[in-house]
Amino acid sequence: MRYKTLAAVLASASLFAGHAQAQTEIQWWHSMGGALGEKLNQLASDFNASQKEYKVNAVFKGSYPESMTAAIAAFRAGGAPHILQVFEVGTATMMGAKGAIVPVAKVMADAKEPFNPKAYLPAVAGYYTNTKGEMLSFPFNSSTVLFYINKDAFKKAGLDPEKAPRTWKEFAIAAGKLKASGQSCVYTTSWPSWTHIENFSAWHNVPIGTKQNGMAGTDTVFTINSPLHVRHIAMLADFAKKGWFTYAGRTNQGDAKFSSGECAMFTGSAGAQAGIKKAAKFGWSVNFIPYHDDVAGAPQNSIIGGASLWVMGGKKPAEYKGVAKFLAYLAKPEVQMDWHTATGYVPITMASYEMTRKSGFYDKNPGADMAVKELTNKAPTANSKGLRFGNFVQGREVIEEEMEAIFAGKKDAKAGLDEAVKRGNEILRKFEAANK
Repeated sequence: MRYKTLAAVLASASLFAGHAQAQTEIQWWHSMGGALGEKLNQLASDFNASQKEYKVNAVFKGSYPESMTAAIAAFRAGGAPHILQVFEVGTATMMGAKGAIVPVAKVMADAKEPFNPKAYLPAVAGYYTNTKGEMLSFPFNSSTVLFYINKDAFKKAGLDPEKAPRTWKEFAIAAGKLKASGQSCVYTTSWPSWTHIENFSAWHNVPIGTKQNGMAGTDTVFTINSPLHVRHIAMLADFAKKGWFTYAGRTNQGDAKFSSGECAMFTGSAGAQAGIKKAAKFGWSVNFIPYHDDVAGAPQNSIIGGASLWVMGGKKPAEYKGVAKFLAYLAKPEVQMDWHTATGYVPITMASYEMTRKSGFYDKNPGADMAVKELTNKAPTANSKGLRFGNFVQGREVIEEEMEAIFAGKKDAKAGLDEAVKRGNEILRKFEAANK
């Protein structure tokens, strides 16, 4: 009897071991650290706990440019992840990577998982959809630029903490008073090109480039040296001279300068709210980004940033089924609501936005819906529905390099932006030639 019992136990153990081995693993490479990384890992863990057939392994692979470069190299070597988080400026490059990606619409259709592009916020869905109406990647951490103020610093400077500057004229008045009150860092920004070139252009309904900002063709050229662009960047350079603007870096370095209390005003991603909530020891508010009130039609609408999830090519059908199951899970209104309320990122579907609104979250957290309001401030125009420039990872680096020279006083705004256009167009022509 003992032998039979032991044999039964061993057989049972073997059965369970076989079941464990049958679990399909999905590799997800991402670029989120800190509080955002913790929340992302929780999403993967919650999905894994919700079913037994698939296991998503979330792996941090460095910054957006680093993870994108690593994934492309891994694809060529046959070891790419199933899912890659790519920031929005990499969209055209991923679209042009023939064979490297599988459109998310196809992945979902093949797996017979529910997927309706019309369920997503138009400003979000349009960014990742081709001219045939096919959604190519899955919107995930969609954000936009928002304007944050330190209410305690405003009080100290004799400013109304409940009235953030709406225009750049009002901003200048507030900046002068903050500096006079002893504030060492008056204003900083994260993602300077995204904020002060890309979103600035959409917010004022002026083009970043021809061909609908590259959406209508790869034979586009940059237009970021217009009189309005030159005037705006020159203004920031003047603020830097006056000690009103502290340059923090090309990515999200400005986030920490604001959340630590060092800087009183800050422009950065809606997703910065997760870190601010965790670190700030002061009252703060989130607001629309300032605009130049002498520009007709401003403010228009902002455009998205953040990233989407791309499905990489060369995987097994069973693995794509797991990918589709996971993406369908991420799209659930309750999952999106949890992600949105914890991080500050935009709720990507109308259903999740409505669920959050009905829950009373926006009533209890004023400003939490500011990103959605800013994105939908007005119906998007050809200038404000987004951008799609080839190799824009490198293009943005060129723009930021020239902006740094301007802010440091090494070049005037006109010369710097002229050079950014010249160098940027060279990058666009290389992409166009490679994708004919």
